Amino acid sequence: MTWTEGRRVSLAADLRVGGAVALAGSLPAETDTSVSAGTLYLAAGTGGTVERVDRPEKAPGPDVREYERLRSLLADFGHQMPPGSRQQLVEQVASLEPAWTAYQKEEPRTTVRVRLDNGFVLADAREDLFVLE
Repeated sequence: MTWTEGRRVSLAADLRVGGAVALAGSLPAETDTSVSAGTLYLAAGTGGTVERVDRPEKAPGPDVREYERLRSLLADFGHQMPPGSRQQLVEQVASLEPAWTAYQKEEPRTTVRVRLDNGFVLADAREDLFVLE
């Protein structure tokens, strides 16, 4: 799905919101956990507008960086290497292939800030809570 600011969305399922409350704009450390505002239920289909989309960059681990380095080395200089060295490099690349495959499948969690039509704002909400309209 394409998540962009200004896009219309609606809640995919009924949502129950509860927990500690804080004044808007306050730091998480300033949350007063002794104050409870009760529980808020939002119905599936409640519409809203995406105000912000946060897509964190996924950072490759050391095995993934090593895989990329060795693949590049093999692609650039493999044809010039002695057969034994080339074979050893091919084996090293093959041993790191599972880490590379897992990294490619891994998708960082996108979160959105949505202003619902009823005035409520859901910030840092998982994208799978909403459907695009």
